[in-house]
Amino acid sequence: MSETREWLVHSPVFALLLTLVAYRIGREVRDRTGGHALAQPVLVAIVLVAAAVVLLDVDYAEYRDGTDVLVFWLGPATVALAIPLHRQAHRLRGFLVPMLVAIPLGAAVSIASAVLLVRAFGGDELLERTTAPKAATTPVAIALAESNGGIAALAAVLAILAGILGSVAGPAVLDVLRVRDHRARGLAQGAVSHGIGASRMLAAHETEGAFAGLSMGLTALAMGILLPLLLAVLL
Repeated sequence: MSETREWLVHSPVFALLLTLVAYRIGREVRDRTGGHALAQPVLVAIVLVAAAVVLLDVDYAEYRDGTDVLVFWLGPATVALAIPLHRQAHRLRGFLVPMLVAIPLGAAVSIASAVLLVRAFGGDELLERTTAPKAATTPVAIALAESNGGIAALAAVLAILAGILGSVAGPAVLDVLRVRDHRARGLAQGAVSHGIGASRMLAAHETEGAFAGLSMGLTALAMGILLPLLLAVLL
């Protein structure tokens, strides 16, 4: 590898451009396949970026440093999900109480099921603490894992996997279960697949996207409150 190519591959700009180009390719794949469930832009981008990082021997720390600016903009992008919710605020009428019951209950089920599944398959307590916050959005899952004795890096991977799987399979499962209410669909998707699922629902229907964004935030809040309490009981 020439010195110029070596410098280019290991420069912060390369990591940023690689991520943006991979995501753009993901969007093209989604559009050309008619929005196929498996053609999620995030999933396609992860596969492409991972392949490039391995083939070009780019250190993960280098890649992470080069994409810090994207990580920074995740915060404003998440806050921006409040815009479609504001437009759909009138649809909260008659739905507020069921939502405030369903989200804490769903968070509790997510935590308990994660811990019990890990235990059933022979995992240790460290893995239980790491897996428990998987339904929270990735930054929250990292913080919760760190503060509750889990492995932050693995918690991030599990949260992303949960988001991708929920985004791919969630709408189909909701169709099978005959969930037609756009508010309920968005609420369910945001609770299990956070930002990735919310973006898919927003592309499908504005109301579903708005309620998915709301559910993502409220689920993260519920997880932060319930996780220490349930871990104390279960562990």
